[in-house]
Amino acid sequence: MFNGLTTTKALWALLWAACHISRATAQCSRDALLAAANSYLEAQASGTTTGLQISGDNFTYMENNKKADIAKGLLSQPLKLDLNRSTADTVACASYTMFISTTGSKPYVVGTQIRHQPPDGSANGTASITMIDTVRATTGDLFFNARQTLSYIEKEDWSPIADAARRPGRDALRHAGDAYLDMWTNATAAGSIPWGTDCERVEGSMLTRPCGQTLPRGGSARANGQRRYVIDEVVGSVDVLCEFSSLGAWPDSHEIRIVDGKVKYVHTITVMRQ
Repeated sequence: MFNGLTTTKALWALLWAACHISRATAQCSRDALLAAANSYLEAQASGTTTGLQISGDNFTYMENNKKADIAKGLLSQPLKLDLNRSTADTVACASYTMFISTTGSKPYVVGTQIRHQPPDGSANGTASITMIDTVRATTGDLFFNARQTLSYIEKEDWSPIADAARRPGRDALRHAGDAYLDMWTNATAAGSIPWGTDCERVEGSMLTRPCGQTLPRGGSARANGQRRYVIDEVVGSVDVLCEFSSLGAWPDSHEIRIVDGKVKYVHTITVMRQ
């Protein structure tokens, strides 16, 4: 059993490894990944995890960048989900799910990455869940207003990009996610992002249109670290969970969608507590 600093280092080493699985070893079914994401949403709506296919001997549950007990976490609270959407990364055997809940004792805007051990010798299935990694924002967090956020996001179009030739590649999506998080430390990062003229940026409940307005251009000495990725070429999206160290070591999710080579949507979920 690890403890203290050793535990933290071991945990982030595990997360790094999970996010850097090679193409040669990782390949999961898109349908199976999205089905597992749906089972997560069903668990959240019911407040019980019995329907989740969790690995019995290799499972980690994270809330706001800290290891937690799934039996005592957000999944133990039944929530009414007003909106949800999931993307799938068949290379990393992972999914990303965003949901908004505006009612109940607390409103929430939540981003969750779910990771799986790749099935041995098969690309037709998805093995059991090895990690559920959640960033959950509520009242008091950055620009938080769940109803306002819902009013923006529910109007967006996240349809799959039907023409495979028009889908952005993994490298382009990864670059967009990294460059966005690098804007606080790198003065040239913002200029390397392909901003669309009609893009929308929703940070908490603050809407900026077009996305490329009022951007940071360096100035912070602390890079945003602990980055974990879910990249979905079919939808043209990348989600990065991280520690937003440039502003305060805050748990954070940044999601970007690229359509026709240009950024269409940016979503941020930032928890102003460690």
